[in-house]
Amino acid sequence: MEKMTRQPTHPGEIIKEDYLIPLSLTITDLASNLAVSRKTLSKIVNGRGAVTPDMALRLSRAFDTSPHLWMNLQKNYDLWQAEHSSIAWQLVKPVLTQISPANR
Repeated sequence: MEKMTRQPTHPGEIIKEDYLIPLSLTITDLASNLAVSRKTLSKIVNGRGAVTPDMALRLSRAFDTSPHLWMNLQKNYDLWQAEHSSIAWQLVKPVLTQISPANR
C-alpha cells in the first residue's frame, strides 16, 4: 500500500465545502436537521471534533451517502494525525521477529 504524504482532509471540511456552502446552509440549519446541537456540529466542521458512528449515520441519511464514507474520512484523518504527531509507536518492536523458530 502506498503511504499518503499529504494530510487527509478532515470530514468537517468536507461538510463545509461540499454541503454547507453550496447548499447555503448554516451550521445551525444542518444541526437542526441532524437533530444534534449546534456546538457538536460546529466542533466537527471546524476540525475540533470527530465524526462518530452515530454522526456518520446521520450525515449519510442527510446527504444520501454511505456512513462508511464518513467513518473512513475520519479514520484516515485520525490515523495520519497519530502517525505524524508522535514517534512513540515507532519504538514498538515487532512481536513475530522476537519469537525464535524453536519456540513456535
